[in-house]
Amino acid sequence: MTMKDYRWCAATAAALVLTGCGSGAESDSGSGKAVALTKGQVREALPDGEAMSGWKESARPTAVKMDELYRREACPIKGNAGCENSRFYGVSTFRHDDNAGYVSFLVIAYDSEQAAREAYDVLWEGYYGKKAGPAAKPFELGPIGDERDARFGSSGFQGEPGAVTQTRVGTTLLWTETASMGKGGIDEDRVRDLAKVWAERARQAQNGDAPSATLGG
Repeated sequence: MTMKDYRWCAATAAALVLTGCGSGAESDSGSGKAVALTKGQVREALPDGEAMSGWKESARPTAVKMDELYRREACPIKGNAGCENSRFYGVSTFRHDDNAGYVSFLVIAYDSEQAAREAYDVLWEGYYGKKAGPAAKPFELGPIGDERDARFGSSGFQGEPGAVTQTRVGTTLLWTETASMGKGGIDEDRVRDLAKVWAERARQAQNGDAPSATLGG
């Protein structure tokens, strides 16, 4: 992820904050099946300050109803492909003073597992998979979510590291976008940890539980 991409994420987060938040319609959580999340559940699933020990919030967890504006932001592909049957879009962002690292957590919540599954390859191959740079290389995330991909590359002119992950958890697609101003700020293990806590929180929300997964927990 380039620093330009990070600034875009921060700007998107700011735009989301300005719109305000609220809860959506009731969902059938707790059935053991992947369910469509409400707007409130999307916001609660996003990692917050309590979940991110050692990191500072740059933009609080925020979720908005997916509309034409946010489809352009979340699915910037011809025809906004990948946003079909999407319901909500959310983001939270953090920085780490010790290693000059940044991370943005993003989510698109769909109305069904099938919709999320159909959007997965469209968005990874058409947009998100390219955000770690042209020389980025894939790496394994391990058993996270129902589907997962990750690429690690450079985020700056001097080889500063950056990475992007995409994970499907039931009816949601999740992303982590990380970058660091220094070469030691972000590595594959740190990226895996960030993707794991995000996936766990999304799964907890779809199980009808209050998201409680924390970094290193």
